[in-house]
Amino acid sequence: MVLQPAARVREAGQDVTFCCKASGTPAPQKYYWYHNGTLLQGTAERSSGRLALRGLAPEQAGTYHCKASSEAGAIRSAPAQLTVLAPGQPSCRAEPEPSLVELPSECPQDAGGSRYYNVGRCPASPCPGGPAEPSGCGRESGLCCGVRRMELRQVPCAGSVLPLKVVAECGCGPCAQPRVLVQGRVTAADTGEPLRFGHIFLGGRKVGFTGYQGSFTIEVPPDTQRLVTRFVDGQQRLVDAVKVLPFDPRGGAVYQEVKMLRKKEPVELDGGRSNAIPLGEAGGREPVGELVLPAGAFLRPSGEVFNGTVKASVTFVDPRDVGTASAASSDLSFANAEGEIVPLRTYGMFAVDFREGESGAALQAGPVQVRMDAGQVWMAEHLQKMKLWSLNPESGLWEEEAVLRPAGGGRRKREERTFLVGNLEIRERRLFNLDVPEDRRCFVKVRAYSNEKFNPYEQLEGVVVSLINLEPQPGFPSNPRAWGRFDSAVTGPNGACLPAFCDARRPDAYTALLTATLGGEELEAVASSPKLNPNAVGVAQPYLGKLGYRRSDHEDPALKKTAFQINVAKPDPNNVDESNGPVYSYRSLRECEEAPVSANHLRFYRVEVDKYEYNVVPFKESDVTSWTGDYLAWWPNPQEFRACYIKVQLQGPQEYMVRSRNVGGSHPRTRGQLYGLRDSRSVRDPLLADTSGACVEFKCGGMLFDQGLADRTLVSVVPQGSCRRTATNALLRDYLSRHPPLADNNHTAAFSMLAPLDPLGHNYGIYTVTDQNPRLAKEIAIGRCFAGTSDGFSREMRAGEGTAVTFECQERPPGRESLFQRLLSSPAEA
Repeated sequence: MVLQPAARVREAGQDVTFCCKASGTPAPQKYYWYHNGTLLQGTAERSSGRLALRGLAPEQAGTYHCKASSEAGAIRSAPAQLTVLAPGQPSCRAEPEPSLVELPSECPQDAGGSRYYNVGRCPASPCPGGPAEPSGCGRESGLCCGVRRMELRQVPCAGSVLPLKVVAECGCGPCAQPRVLVQGRVTAADTGEPLRFGHIFLGGRKVGFTGYQGSFTIEVPPDTQRLVTRFVDGQQRLVDAVKVLPFDPRGGAVYQEVKMLRKKEPVELDGGRSNAIPLGEAGGREPVGELVLPAGAFLRPSGEVFNGTVKASVTFVDPRDVGTASAASSDLSFANAEGEIVPLRTYGMFAVDFREGESGAALQAGPVQVRMDAGQVWMAEHLQKMKLWSLNPESGLWEEEAVLRPAGGGRRKREERTFLVGNLEIRERRLFNLDVPEDRRCFVKVRAYSNEKFNPYEQLEGVVVSLINLEPQPGFPSNPRAWGRFDSAVTGPNGACLPAFCDARRPDAYTALLTATLGGEELEAVASSPKLNPNAVGVAQPYLGKLGYRRSDHEDPALKKTAFQINVAKPDPNNVDESNGPVYSYRSLRECEEAPVSANHLRFYRVEVDKYEYNVVPFKESDVTSWTGDYLAWWPNPQEFRACYIKVQLQGPQEYMVRSRNVGGSHPRTRGQLYGLRDSRSVRDPLLADTSGACVEFKCGGMLFDQGLADRTLVSVVPQGSCRRTATNALLRDYLSRHPPLADNNHTAAFSMLAPLDPLGHNYGIYTVTDQNPRLAKEIAIGRCFAGTSDGFSREMRAGEGTAVTFECQERPPGRESLFQRLLSSPAEA
């Protein structure tokens, strides 16, 4: 499906047009349209994927999807939502929705004991177009709900007032068009070696190369539903990787680590004789099967039989090893007879590469035989459904090649195994799969949070959650560490729903292993030992006990805390305890996606050193559409986010909180006005005694949102405790003196500067990273700051490397306040 129908909002009486388009060989000739899953009368067998509805009535609201078909098969589009409003009915309420931000610790709590303030937000929902708006197949410019007016409030805090801008009114305006990106790194699965200058394809179109360190950035084309990307090693040492990459359609960048399998060393075969290559014999295991190549099976592209020496490489992805899941290709899906994309459960996939021994020219083969050991199939019903599939590298879907049937005739005397046998020809496609369709499916609800408090308004968006379906428990298979399928999803404002195999009769028939990453950083799962806390896990008893939740360190505290495993127990519709998540039946996807935060769900959270962020103009970094154009906005450009950090060394027996206060420095519209505050606790250096380092964010100097005039932010860095400044980076001091004016640095307990306009590096103790995703820019900058280099990345503090300013801190005499505390209690006097 190359063109998907798009969601529309209309008033009753207006017109609307939905469009879809499919490609294939042969080209699809018939299109069918469905409303809420029911075939629309009069739309069957259209030759055009266009549906025009005139004079809309309220009952025509709902979901619309199309199906395209030819003699080769069918494909179904994603559903598009049509909202029909009554004439004059507002789609965007003027009154903002509640949205809370945390005030600094020095601000008093309200009557309810909370330090959170409601700043309001406008939902980015679509607005109906006017009567003259075109209703054709092209992209609508569109109107969306957004901020119409903001107000400045003054919040009393510790003897002074804190400025804060809140949303006062919402209204319809032009929709934001944020760029949708996928970024990441491609490495070899075995050694971690980067794929240098590898080719990147979207569909059949080449779109670029990976960098020297294997990095890549892909801009997602508009209206994309499945981002099918192929990575090719120009040196042919690694097997081509076809990946369906998750992305956030609301904009911003999602980070993805891509693993590529190393090609197995080729063996030399005599093309004139019959040959057999085992599949999955590595690690001393019994092979899953074998590839049988009869004499004369190798062909040149012209069709001429090649009987010379053949170099044959067959690389097998063995699902009996859970570590291979990340390197497997595609997302194990196929299009069924109705055109619906449905999952497969794999028993192994293999990539083939046949070449002439002398010239190295590529060879084809066929017909060849695939023999699979029936003893490796532990679910009896799968024996009747096993098929051989090949991967379409453009659609990322697996397509049926052959049915595997029990071998005919009696077994040979010395052969005690039964084989399933299928035939195929190896032409352009080189990646094959031993799979069965699996219809016992559910969805699992997962949310990610910024900390262990699990506040509903502190959810993280843009987190990549991965789910690996593990082999069923004993009673079905022999190896509980094997895997059968994997999926990924990106969290939105209401979490993510991940597909998984499930079973209603036996809760432990299928298990799933879940992990979550944000910008390459692994998030932590909720602990399951020494005592399981249902309130922390997010699932009430007794359903939690049925799920058997276990974090990866449940039995061994030395293991990582970044994954958990559950039994995917299909909910019993007659049991009220299982009607509220976190597992939903496959037909309840919408219920899963729209479930309130109070419903059962599974959780990940971010482990951070203590830190706090305050912006005068509120902005949710995980939702780019929440950006508001304002002179006091911390991020002046919603298409490009520049993160700046200063590295502070603290010599003293403790870890210390360090604050940066950021006000307008040189711009006439903002001079002296607060942009925001940042607090960050220092982290001990494991190699230096009584020394810690802090990476403190500050507002970068540069253009403000109107792009008219640059501002050099006045940045003040103040550590908590009895600290005095003992050293300043010589290069930074020299740079600031050569770029006047100089900030007043009379107080030895603080450091002030007018933020540089140039992107200085680790030699100055300043770390600057620009990215389309603010969180990713910050993660990369913090990693460099910890390492003290401009191109490295570390989570271990190196306080002596790449430092901008050094403070010496002592234990304070009893009763004496530090400058940091005086700033909190009486800032004007301090």
